Amino acid sequence: MNTPDNADDFAKAWLDVAERSRTMIAKFLARQQVDPAKPVRLDPFNSNGAMFEAAARLWADPSKLLEAQLSLWQGYAQLFQSTAARLRGEHAEPVIQPAPGDKRFKDAEWSESAVFDYIKQSYLLAANWLQQTMPQVEGLDEATRRKVEFHTRQFVDAMAPSNFVMTNPEVLRATIDSKGENLVKGLEHLLQDLERGKGDLLVRMTDLDAFEIGRNIAVTPGKVVFENKLMQLIQYAPTTTDVRRRPLLIIPPWINKFYILDLKAQNSFVKWAVDQGHTVFMISWVNPDETLAAKSFEDYIREGLFDALTAIERATGERKVNAIGYCLGGTMLAAALAIMAARGDDRIASATYFVAMVDFRDVGEVAVFIDDAQLNAMEEDMQRQGYLDAGALHRTFNLLRANDLIWSFVVQNYLLGKEPFPFDLLYWNSDSTRLPAAMHAWYLRNCYQKNLLCKPGALTLDGVAIDMTRITTPSIVIAAREDHIAPWKTVYAGAPLYGGDTRFLLAASGHIAGIVNPPAAKKYGYWTNDQLPTDPDAWLAGAVHHDGSWWGAWDAWMRGYGDGTVPARDPAAGGLPVIEDAPGRYVRARAI
Repeated sequence: MNTPDNADDFAKAWLDVAERSRTMIAKFLARQQVDPAKPVRLDPFNSNGAMFEAAARLWADPSKLLEAQLSLWQGYAQLFQSTAARLRGEHAEPVIQPAPGDKRFKDAEWSESAVFDYIKQSYLLAANWLQQTMPQVEGLDEATRRKVEFHTRQFVDAMAPSNFVMTNPEVLRATIDSKGENLVKGLEHLLQDLERGKGDLLVRMTDLDAFEIGRNIAVTPGKVVFENKLMQLIQYAPTTTDVRRRPLLIIPPWINKFYILDLKAQNSFVKWAVDQGHTVFMISWVNPDETLAAKSFEDYIREGLFDALTAIERATGERKVNAIGYCLGGTMLAAALAIMAARGDDRIASATYFVAMVDFRDVGEVAVFIDDAQLNAMEEDMQRQGYLDAGALHRTFNLLRANDLIWSFVVQNYLLGKEPFPFDLLYWNSDSTRLPAAMHAWYLRNCYQKNLLCKPGALTLDGVAIDMTRITTPSIVIAAREDHIAPWKTVYAGAPLYGGDTRFLLAASGHIAGIVNPPAAKKYGYWTNDQLPTDPDAWLAGAVHHDGSWWGAWDAWMRGYGDGTVPARDPAAGGLPVIEDAPGRYVRARAI
């Protein structure tokens, strides 16, 4: 590692850094306005009780505690011996290595320097010890154990030596080489992010000025042909001479914006579906404010899906459509189909569910955010504002992958002082949406917490008792094997509920990459199995693995519901007047 040639010059440079930093912080604080109505919560994730209970139970069993400590001490004793051997110039095998794919320690000096190698291994020993010991304390109920496991990992991730100037070799080199300019630039980034988050830290993941909706993302040509207070309906322009008679309606989640399915031509599901001869309609949800606070889950069904079906029939003359529901959009699609089944409404000929839960028996780590205390606090905030703040949801989901979505950017943006790299997916991830208070409170309480949607007759929506078994619409349920938001086995649990012909397809990768996986990329893979046993592990054991994207397999299934072909439909020449060009104005409204 390089050192400064002149210690006096270096000291002066650091004094200059300190003075400039003090001035920047003073100016930032002078611009801040504290909202007196906003409550201050010392334990926003309600984690203290679970952690105290685990610690108390651990201390109450001295033999278990001693056993755990001996294991840690043994690891450290081996590390001391290994480090001493390295310092003597001898070869020594590592006592512990980072997990495969751990990018925090990719800098060569973490291994080449005996000092930094010791820091790294010392941290890994302590981290593994904590993560193995705390959640395994005897006597914890499952909810408490899951909380302990999650918050222990959050603590361990935050305390990684890569997150601090003096224990990160790459940051130290940058600091010495630039005489602290990286830290000044990083402080500028930090204060900008705090200001953008109105006092809450909103880490910038990408260059927010590098993208513009409708210019270099969400660019598939089309027209907005219908709108109401909750959504705009986009009809995309055809690229084939003939199209399938039956239109395709895509219902994205209103937790995020629809253009995850239309980032750019190379990975746009929308463009690909249009190129296969589908007449694609997309719902673009409004980014709600306090005026829509009372909008309910039922309103999203009526003013979203049902109004879209009516508009599509007017636009194309076709009464029936094929429908795709993504994540929360799929949950709503299932609920709507249960209503339609009870009324004898057969306007949806086939249903595709992308990573959508209807049986919420096990929602994975998301469960740590939905206990009574946290839901009560969230509802208090929503009642005050009229909606769930977009930043709150953004931070919550980022915590599920903190090393990738928080700490890596802390190091790059604040410690190294680098500008974020332009990346369309991260731009979309940062373009969060608000959620109406009434709708979101109902959804969290009845689906996530009480799991009532899958229980026949437990919920009433739009005057109908919901019963998934009455749905006879042919369906294909698609999950992603590494999904941390909608665990694949939980998604699978919903498939046997439907009364019609139902298939299940498992994609590789996660909640986004598992779905946005174009054939040209030749990545990942997927599994199929014509059987649908109750046990998801039994399904996977009997499944056949296929390389590449599942999009083609889905389209082959969809061909059975296309109902022949007709001449391509021009959105501007249909039965509805054009309101504006795609992607429309609703999707352009930013919440953060």
